[in-house]
Amino acid sequence: MVKTQRLAPVRECRKRAGSGRRLGVRRRIVASLPQPAYLTGQRWDVLAWNDAAAALFGDFGRLAPEDRNILHRMFTDPAARHVFGQTWAEEARRMVSLFRAAHDLWPGDTAFSALVSRISASCLEFDAWWSEHGVGAPVSGAKHLRHPTLGVVRYEYASFQANDDPALKLALYTRR
Repeated sequence: MVKTQRLAPVRECRKRAGSGRRLGVRRRIVASLPQPAYLTGQRWDVLAWNDAAAALFGDFGRLAPEDRNILHRMFTDPAARHVFGQTWAEEARRMVSLFRAAHDLWPGDTAFSALVSRISASCLEFDAWWSEHGVGAPVSGAKHLRHPTLGVVRYEYASFQANDDPALKLALYTRR
């Protein structure tokens, strides 16, 4: 991991990730995928997910809209710790460094600070790792996740950035 105070800012997109017809199209595409998939916005708010993702990670639709956030769920929901099992701490720490990179791309977005404060108040590990100022880069790879009906399963995963909105990321998981 690299330590930094601030990355170069990115121009804000004209259209917000959660706006209009485009989000409807994206939701339909994500829903049609057979493997676990979800779409996140700039603060990692979950904007769309499919049934396979709901089966593996839990149904985001059952959460209050302000709790539909990958980072928030990882650090505040015991079910997330269960899904990641023994690798939770390693994965959670990696996620903090990735979120730091995203955070630093949107310096004027006060919702980032509010989310960090909210998670820090709920989780000592997050607060400690956030204070380290580590910055990571996203990579594809493999994870062993605990599926509620299949047990521990090896998944290969990757995330993809949308061409027309750099704030959007599609995460895909494939069983191996």
